[in-house]
Amino acid sequence: MKLCTFEINNKSKLGIIRDKAVIDLSIIDPKFNTDMKTLFDNWEILKTELEQISNKNIQNYSIDEVRVKAPINNPQKFLAMGLNYHKHIEEVRERGVQVSDYQLWFNKQVSCINGPFDNIEIPIVSDQLDYEVELAMVIGKKSRHLDIEEAKNSIAGFMICNDVSVRDWQFRTQTLTLGKSFDTHGPIGPYIVTPDEIGDPHNLKIECKVNNEIRQSANTNDLLYSCYDLLVYLSKVMTLMPGDIISSGTPSGVGVAMQPQSFLKVNDKVKCTIENIGYLENMVVKEKLINH
Repeated sequence: MKLCTFEINNKSKLGIIRDKAVIDLSIIDPKFNTDMKTLFDNWEILKTELEQISNKNIQNYSIDEVRVKAPINNPQKFLAMGLNYHKHIEEVRERGVQVSDYQLWFNKQVSCINGPFDNIEIPIVSDQLDYEVELAMVIGKKSRHLDIEEAKNSIAGFMICNDVSVRDWQFRTQTLTLGKSFDTHGPIGPYIVTPDEIGDPHNLKIECKVNNEIRQSANTNDLLYSCYDLLVYLSKVMTLMPGDIISSGTPSGVGVAMQPQSFLKVNDKVKCTIENIGYLENMVVKEKLINH
């Protein structure tokens, strides 16, 4: 099942994607006239009903008629893992960066969330804009102190995240949050795909292209810590809540590690693809000045 948030006639709605058809859940039942966070707050109750709806031959709109938005824009937490692909760790070590023996977590501010096909802004204060394609999980139940099997069952679905990074701001302090949280720097989506349609999340092709040039190409089987390991670790510290976004790290090939370094520029088109999910495609533009 592929869950989405879409816009039509200036109204934001929840939907299910089947091929190129969009099922408008608010037409099926008024209780679905809500947002994705609220849906996941009731995931255990609604999951079976949603699966039944997805199996019906219904089409309210074609995918071309709607604007696909970020699937969820108000999670309680948006956390991302650093240095979690073996080959990415190798390229980082080659730059002289020391790698911790522990999982490296950082917070992306929720305000950076962006749509799967919306523009990414180069900030006024930096020209070191970089891409990071990642497999992200969305939590489906309140969870603490998970074991591996419980972690597996706590995942409502998977999506793509481009962990857009402003490298000079990222590296100037020990905490990475500011360099990871500029406005528009969290494209996610295009859909939240339930685990039954993903297959093995640790055997998925993952790729990032800039202007059709392959920059990152890997498989999630190169992950150091599995998706489930990540949730087990996090749940020792904090309660994971429905709708939380947990991103699992990026493979090798980031612009900052290239020789010479290659950062994103205005009019670049960044396409992030993960097998069995789909793709994000975002154009790079200048940051818009907003008067205060």
